[in-house]
Amino acid sequence: MAKDLTSSGVARQNILNNNYALQEIQKAVGLRGVLFEGEYKFIKKQIATFFEVDERTISRCLQNNNDELSKNGYALIDGISLNKFKLAVLEQGDQEINFPIKTIRLGLFNFRAFLNIAMLLSKSEKAKQMRSIMLDITLDTINKKTGGGTKYINQRDEDFVLNLMKGEYYRKEFIEALGLFVDMGKAKYPIYTDKVYQSIFREDANEYRRILKLEENENLRHTMYSEVLDLISSFEIGFADELRLKSEGLGRILSPEETDTLFKRFEQQKLWEPLREKARQKMASRDLCFRDALHLNLKEYIDSVPPDDFDRFIGDRSMELSTRLENYIAALKRLKERD
Repeated sequence: MAKDLTSSGVARQNILNNNYALQEIQKAVGLRGVLFEGEYKFIKKQIATFFEVDERTISRCLQNNNDELSKNGYALIDGISLNKFKLAVLEQGDQEINFPIKTIRLGLFNFRAFLNIAMLLSKSEKAKQMRSIMLDITLDTINKKTGGGTKYINQRDEDFVLNLMKGEYYRKEFIEALGLFVDMGKAKYPIYTDKVYQSIFREDANEYRRILKLEENENLRHTMYSEVLDLISSFEIGFADELRLKSEGLGRILSPEETDTLFKRFEQQKLWEPLREKARQKMASRDLCFRDALHLNLKEYIDSVPPDDFDRFIGDRSMELSTRLENYIAALKRLKERD
């Protein structure tokens, strides 16, 4: 996770999209505004006072980052909504808010937008302290949810087990096709596996292992996300079929040069483009957010991780691999008993 929140929109959004961390940050900060429409809301004056800056500083921040702040909970209210907010202020006795008589429109920040401001104010010492608290709590939340490490966070995904198992079947066909139809020694297996990896995520096995700091005995595919495993499986089973068809058409096995040419044509098929784009975006973004691992060759694909991914990997939908395997085996046993 990038540490300079003031300059990285992706890093800011990764924190703001993590509802599990936001709950813990809100507890730690303990800041309460006016309860309105189910959320605590703050006006510009309160924000400026808290961060010990002039209101004009908050106004400039809004002007320069309006789209981001609006996406994260800043909103202008008027008419009936404004009257309801004024009533809520009176009922809750908030002495910090005094409305000018002619106020017809008012900007409100929710807690998310408040944190967003803290990440944008580079010259406020209070904001700097807040950024440090946010980073510490966010990292702590992820570590607690994953049992202290994120190397295998991909395995908490509900789709991982089945995708890995199906992938082993497709890989077997890929290996068998290389053995039967390519005139080359055992080096062909890692060579063409690397070609698949490089085509999908621009790294060979050694580069991927280095970036994720994997030991020699750790299986690369056990660290890969379901979407990446799916695409690898498609490449391997698809190219296995291409090898068979080409070899049968020629009535002989293929030379390394012929195999390279065939793979080049295969990987350039247009059908791979949207799938490859999706896999690269998922891999680059998630690894930076969850594993603090930067894939330089995929830098242009890095984006913030959506809230759904936090549910998927550290939320209620996520699960330790051992527990998921136990559930999967139990389900298979139940099916067997019904037969």
